[in-house]
Amino acid sequence: MIPLIIATVVVAVLALVLVWGFNRLRRADIGAQEALGGIDVQLTRRADLVPNLIETVKGYAAHEKGLLNEITDARTRVQQAASGDDVAARASADAALERSLVNLSAVAENYPDLKANTNYLDLQRQLGETESQISFARQYYNDAVRSLNNLTQTIPWMFMTGVAGVSRRDFYEAPEGNREVPRVQF
Repeated sequence: MIPLIIATVVVAVLALVLVWGFNRLRRADIGAQEALGGIDVQLTRRADLVPNLIETVKGYAAHEKGLLNEITDARTRVQQAASGDDVAARASADAALERSLVNLSAVAENYPDLKANTNYLDLQRQLGETESQISFARQYYNDAVRSLNNLTQTIPWMFMTGVAGVSRRDFYEAPEGNREVPRVQF
């Protein structure tokens, strides 16, 4: 009778550990998915501000059509990347849009009337706030991925990743060439 009780307790403890481990891995994976969604929300917010910024700048900088087209194309790439699961594609599209917006700000320096325009100033303020939120969302995602990756690569959790349907995720990193401060030339 005692061996049966011990066996039952051991099986129950193992079952609880498996359920706990499974749930812990799934929660970590869901946290990383949520954090990636947070990046998408901020990238979409920035992309939604871009058409208003372009319209405001158009009246002042009509001969900067190439730059405005570049920004529009970069915005489209961000929206396309946000619909997929490729973190590197998101980072690359995000970096391209960011470079385009830096160039736009540099061009705006040549137009004192534009720099004084309240719509332009408000859009610049909103873009600045959004950039801060994007930076926070990236860091939050990388923290969530670090937690998930720690679980998926350590014992005993690594033995449960297949059962939980969880795997290691990539960090959100700046693409090569985007780690330097952009140079702006007039």
